[in-house]
Amino acid sequence: MITTGGSALRSLVRALPGPDADPVLMFVEGAAGEGKSHLLQELADLQRPADRRGPADPPGVPDLARLWWRCGTEGGPPEEDEHRREPTLWLVDDVHRADEDELRRLRRVLEGLERGSAAVVTYRPEELPVPGLPLGSPPMTYPNRPTVLRSRLAPWDEERVRRAATEALGESGGCTAEAVTRIHERTGGVPRVVVDLLAMVRGQWPAFTGTAAEVDAAGVPPRLAELVLSRTHALSPVHRPVVWAAAVLDGPVCREELIAVSGLGAATGNSALLRALESAALAEPAEGRYGFAVPLAASAVRATVPGPVRQDLHRRTANVLSRRHPVDWAAVAGHHRAAGDSPRWLRAVEKAAEAAEASGRHQQAITLLERTLATPDIPPQARARLAPLLARNAVTGLRSDQTVDVLAQIVQDTALPPAVRGELRLDLGLMLCNQMGRFPEGWRVLEIAAAELRDVRSALAARAMAALVLPYHPGVSLDVHQAWLIKAVAAADDSGDEAMRTAVLANHVGLAMSWADPEAWDLVAKLPVESTDHACARQAARGLCNAADSAVWLGFYGRVDDLLTRGRELSARTGAPYTEHSALGTLLLQAWWTGQWLGLAERCEEFITATADMPLIASDAYLVRGLLAVAQGDWGEAKSWLFQRGTFGTENLPVPLGAAAAGALIRLALARQEVTVAAEQARSAWKVVAEKGVWPWAAELAPWAVEALVRAGDSGTAHTMVRNFAQGLGRGDAPAARAALVWSRAVLTETDAPASQDRERRSGLLEAAKLYGEAAAAYAELPRPYSQALTMEGAARCVLAADTEGAGDPAQGEEADAADTAVAPAPVSDDPATLTALTDLESCAQRFTDLGAVWDAARARALLRTRQPARKGRPPGRPSHADQLSPREEEVAQLAVSGLTNREIAATLHLSPRTVEQHIAGAMRKTGALSRRDLGRGRP
Repeated sequence: MITTGGSALRSLVRALPGPDADPVLMFVEGAAGEGKSHLLQELADLQRPADRRGPADPPGVPDLARLWWRCGTEGGPPEEDEHRREPTLWLVDDVHRADEDELRRLRRVLEGLERGSAAVVTYRPEELPVPGLPLGSPPMTYPNRPTVLRSRLAPWDEERVRRAATEALGESGGCTAEAVTRIHERTGGVPRVVVDLLAMVRGQWPAFTGTAAEVDAAGVPPRLAELVLSRTHALSPVHRPVVWAAAVLDGPVCREELIAVSGLGAATGNSALLRALESAALAEPAEGRYGFAVPLAASAVRATVPGPVRQDLHRRTANVLSRRHPVDWAAVAGHHRAAGDSPRWLRAVEKAAEAAEASGRHQQAITLLERTLATPDIPPQARARLAPLLARNAVTGLRSDQTVDVLAQIVQDTALPPAVRGELRLDLGLMLCNQMGRFPEGWRVLEIAAAELRDVRSALAARAMAALVLPYHPGVSLDVHQAWLIKAVAAADDSGDEAMRTAVLANHVGLAMSWADPEAWDLVAKLPVESTDHACARQAARGLCNAADSAVWLGFYGRVDDLLTRGRELSARTGAPYTEHSALGTLLLQAWWTGQWLGLAERCEEFITATADMPLIASDAYLVRGLLAVAQGDWGEAKSWLFQRGTFGTENLPVPLGAAAAGALIRLALARQEVTVAAEQARSAWKVVAEKGVWPWAAELAPWAVEALVRAGDSGTAHTMVRNFAQGLGRGDAPAARAALVWSRAVLTETDAPASQDRERRSGLLEAAKLYGEAAAAYAELPRPYSQALTMEGAARCVLAADTEGAGDPAQGEEADAADTAVAPAPVSDDPATLTALTDLESCAQRFTDLGAVWDAARARALLRTRQPARKGRPPGRPSHADQLSPREEEVAQLAVSGLTNREIAATLHLSPRTVEQHIAGAMRKTGALSRRDLGRGRP
């Protein structure tokens, strides 16, 4: 029976005899450190009698006298105790240590067990003098016919190791899944080794953070090292190389491989393996596979092997591993390096990286190549082979800062052939632009690469030129990108390389879609998505994802899902994780604009965490998370998210993302009455979009920029913005930008209306309401529910402002309301348009609520209250809410919890700061909250 510690204890207790039952003899075997002595101690400590145990405790132990017998020490019982006649529980520990005299005494005791007595005998099976016979030879005779049982302790599983790690390190002390898995792997789950290793890990400096590398760095527990080294030393010198070979191979292997690495030859090697198994220096973890019972022991043995011998062992290990199928070239490389064979090491590294690249394991290839190229004195020929391999994997895979540093150094090497240097510079430029967010630097590197490669490798020159076609980053105008497109197409055609033609086409798709070129969708259809050429298919996947990203910004939400589905599937199939991750960012933008906000904040934060080493690719997620924070009134967090939490300079953000983030920041500034700040942000952000000349990307900026400038008194610039926006769009098919243009005209018309309340102002407001309504209809068709609600709110606001008959000053009603004076809301006319506006405003407030846009909902309801007719039958005076929050207190409390200041809440709800202060005080008193933030937790 195989048991773990807890189940072994329960099994032993259940097997104990009753007062008049036949005696029971239980053998418990377990390797060193598996907890045999601990098990006996637990058995000895169990309470008596059985009826006093708890429901979760093991069954109690019968009322037996306990007697310890620790073999191989002076802890055995005195002579008179060997002949006890009362029921006794004998706890016999480490019987493998007993000498012949002690075994004879023990056999007499066990053969003479009285009825009602029991004995539990523990031993290490690997150290028995006669294998399989704990009490030696000849076999025992049992005159009293006891029940004889045998149990074998098993190592801990990973869950048990996790519990031990939690106890030793604490929940926040680096007890990660990665660390637990590594500890379990390296210790084999042997309890004593697990506990010792955890003690070493806990004592590390700096503090243990829970990585596998830190577990490896902790070293070998001294108790384990002493055990395995003593067993190795017990072998004759001629036999020790088989143990050394196992240490270098570092894992269970077949007999033939082990003997080949040892260099002993078949006959001597077989004899050495038998001696190593008999002495427990080695074990058989799996049938026909030999190694150490505890994998961590290999490190202790390896450290004691003389250097020249160890190098020979590594050389033979590399040869043995090279004959396996498939070959683990990374392992082969490590052994060649340890053997001091640099040429073979570098060739194996190259093969390992190529194999990893072919199977899509780019990060594995990057790590291996970075480590190799960072080694001093790599020969130039090897560097010229390995560096392009690193660059290719880095561009296709995920970001590595070290890769950029390595490549930046290598391209300065004048000994490199020009073609190789140009290829490296190309990949360095791609990484700087696409993965690092260092666009100006990357653009310059790509321009140099295109020039270097033009005459030596036209296919790669086309790739560099194609990279300069994509228009996403600031500082370069659309016509420059279009000029590079012409050059890239010509270079790709000259190269005759179909993969390069596809790469140029993929970027042509991105360029054409971005500015709403009427031919863009025809270009998408030309992508060779069915190509059997791996390189072509990978570029086609990139083209599909480029198209999906542009389609999101243009407002073609119905087409995005199909493009992303095909692009992601093709990216996964061809091993392009960078493209796959960029597609995930596009999905977040799609969810934001189409109103799929449930769980969206969590999705954004998970994506940001998953791409922590590559913040630029997470910029979509940062933007969406910031936009959500604005709508939800979490203004304290909004700016942090919109500024990418300082991961890199926002001035290098792709232009559409930068424009959208600027629009949100302008909106925040306006809400806080920081009009001058908002206007400056508007001018700066608009300049970036105008210089780029991709006008559909102004869609998320224009309405807020126009409002900021008009409110700052710069109506002329606002008019110029709208005019340039319209001219820039031309006849391009850009639904989202078209709707934003109408919205911008509505804002301009509303804010341009004369201040005096006369017929001209009323006419201007009604014209603005009409434009807002057109924008809302356009957004509904896309669909974009949040933008639709914002523009519907704008239409209703203008209609209500135009309805001047008896409207009064909303703020007066709020002040009176705060003073508990019964003042009815300002009356409105029975004009159908006004009544419709009120209905629309109620609909907007509900839509904001459904989306989770707390701030917007509060603002819409506040406007509604200033104009909504009083309900019939309402008694005079303010209603009493006793200890319950009033609707207004709930609204104020919700915004306060979001982080808005009293002034910001007042601006949102058309209240005075004093009134807001009174509502917050009332809410805190009723709920027992100790602070504004505590208002969200309700009454304690």
